[in-house]
Amino acid sequence: MLEPETETIKEGVKKYCPILETVRKEVHKSIVGQDVIIDALLRGLLAGGNVLVEGVPGIAKTVTIKSLAQALGCKFSRIQFTVDLLPTDIVGITVYDEKRGFYTIKGPIFSNFILADEINRAPAKTQSALMEAMQEQQVTIGRKTFKLESPFFVMATENPLESAGTYKLPEAQLDRFLFKLMMDYPDAESEKLIITNNMNLKTFEDFKIVPVLGPQELIEMQKFVKTIYLKDEIKDYIVNLIEATRKPKEFGITLGKYLEWGASPRASINMYISSKADALIKGQHYVTPQNIKTVAADILRHRVSMNYEAQAEGITTDHFVNELLSKIPVP
Repeated sequence: MLEPETETIKEGVKKYCPILETVRKEVHKSIVGQDVIIDALLRGLLAGGNVLVEGVPGIAKTVTIKSLAQALGCKFSRIQFTVDLLPTDIVGITVYDEKRGFYTIKGPIFSNFILADEINRAPAKTQSALMEAMQEQQVTIGRKTFKLESPFFVMATENPLESAGTYKLPEAQLDRFLFKLMMDYPDAESEKLIITNNMNLKTFEDFKIVPVLGPQELIEMQKFVKTIYLKDEIKDYIVNLIEATRKPKEFGITLGKYLEWGASPRASINMYISSKADALIKGQHYVTPQNIKTVAADILRHRVSMNYEAQAEGITTDHFVNELLSKIPVP
């Protein structure tokens, strides 16, 4: 007979899995293909994290996050990052009026779903305006601190094709993203459908995306994810994976010679919670090693730094993570 706690978790999985499937169907009204990205965004959202997406222009990054916000019944806000964007353009500003005195005009950060479009086009000072929001879910305007709405989710985008007029994201900023995702071109079959079902021929409203749930239900789902069972052997597996990014020689990782530095403890924490989110998406009431493998590259891609020799030889963090997953024993 199952423990009462296990039975409760199983009931929760049965309740939430169909809802997530309906969310997917609603998002697919406007987005063709990109199942991997949609699932990764859902994982990030359920884990209460923020996501950085790298992809060429025109592959529906903006429409994807807007569709997800609509399907989840949440408010959406877009911030276009440019070289002249100021921190106050993001968080807001305190102004003075003769009749009203000092008052605050809140910026676009006060929403549920934030698209930080081409975040690397703004200098570090402006990018840092997001750091307090992403980490503390609050912003400071003048002398006052304001709590942001829940749920709060940032999807930032980068364009890998252009380097002119861009700024490297500070490591502290990168570490605050739960995942870094690589959004690729659609396959040929998907592109056929895109030709006749795209934003040039229709408006966003034409897709009639129906909200499946609201902000409060989403918050409850995020709380439930934390209860999914993860045994001690899986914790050891997570710790070994992260430890191997710091001491690759001890674990026999040959590509370790290309490493500049390994992942921080935040990577372990994020792997722990996001593997639970992946378990829920797959209809499981417990975490398996495969859930860890599913989220590993997205978590480590921006936290493991490769040296110049790796760049010269075309060795990426994904190559390193693949070797990592093949060498570390699975419990």
